[in-house]
Amino acid sequence: MDRWTLQMGYPVVTISKNDSLDNSVTISQEHFVYDTNAKIQNPELFNNSFQWQIPLTLAVGNSSHISTETIIWVSNKTETHRVGHVDGETWLLGNINQTGYFRVNYDLHNWRLLIQQLMTNPTIISVGNRAGLIDDVFNLARAGYLPQNVPLQTISYLSQETEFLPWHAASRALYQLDKLLDRTEDHSLFSHYVLRQVEPKYHKLGWPAASPDGSFMQVAYQAEELQREVMMLACSFGNKHCHRQAVSLISDWISSNNNRIPPNVRDIVYCTGVSLMDEDVWEFIWMEFHSSTAISEKKVLLEALTCSDNIFLLNRLLNLSLTSDLVPDQDVIDVIIHVGRNPLGRHLAWRYFCEKWDILNSSVSHWQVWRSLIYELKINQRRDRVSQH
Repeated sequence: MDRWTLQMGYPVVTISKNDSLDNSVTISQEHFVYDTNAKIQNPELFNNSFQWQIPLTLAVGNSSHISTETIIWVSNKTETHRVGHVDGETWLLGNINQTGYFRVNYDLHNWRLLIQQLMTNPTIISVGNRAGLIDDVFNLARAGYLPQNVPLQTISYLSQETEFLPWHAASRALYQLDKLLDRTEDHSLFSHYVLRQVEPKYHKLGWPAASPDGSFMQVAYQAEELQREVMMLACSFGNKHCHRQAVSLISDWISSNNNRIPPNVRDIVYCTGVSLMDEDVWEFIWMEFHSSTAISEKKVLLEALTCSDNIFLLNRLLNLSLTSDLVPDQDVIDVIIHVGRNPLGRHLAWRYFCEKWDILNSSVSHWQVWRSLIYELKINQRRDRVSQH
């Protein structure tokens, strides 16, 4: 275990089929880093001699069958192994069910075969492996190991996906890409593409159903989380039906003074309503935050206030978070973080952080809180630089 515990980071394993007829594959390993330029700029930190003892589980599959997994111990930079019958239509799948702490890459032909398999019959590949493929392919593209079209093609099967884990892996990656592209000319193309994958499942799953007595029907946890994940993607990327539904629920709450919004999707509805509706809705949510006694509800309401598209309201919230006794000290940092996640509030949050440093430093002392805040603000600034380039 020394190579795992005494070396920093973790490896990426690349599996490539050989052109020879001996059913062999080439397996190589290297230190996985997101910023490949860092290896050049800081060679003392990124030692090219890093190697791991890697227990690589491997399966071979085609359109109708997947083999039982075999284990290959990879300890050299590059190795060649025989893996059974491999032809032009056979794909390879590594790190079965994500049991190893490393990423897996393949040659482009193998990626195309895996994408084709997902499109024609995704269930040949297990749920855990589908989620792992999505997580790996987006992170490999982010680090420059793959072109960006490969992960986007990989998720083109999502309308057929019925399980939560692959959707969750996809949504995490898509939100990261969205933040990078939100100020570029290509953002609308990206949003339309994501919606094409999401909308069939969104319309099929619908919104949480209410019982005749007005309570909300209980469903299995995974099904509920899948519905929530798809709804969040639909609303975030601009589905009109999702927007209308959220606005209708907020309007009904304001007019009836009775909150009939399903509890498990209130954060989605509140945030969507605040971003689309006028200043009166923001004031209503602020007053609800004042009057609510449930800590969990107050956190959801406070976060929703940071979703506004109004710079004045975002700035007002930042000032209120420090000057009002209604916002607990531990929530002040959350307000700055969430305003910073709003594309319109990135520079606002950073400027406020700098201007109010003395006050913030005297009221918040826990180093982990500071670390999370500074990391978040730096990430937002880096996203802005990337989108400008």
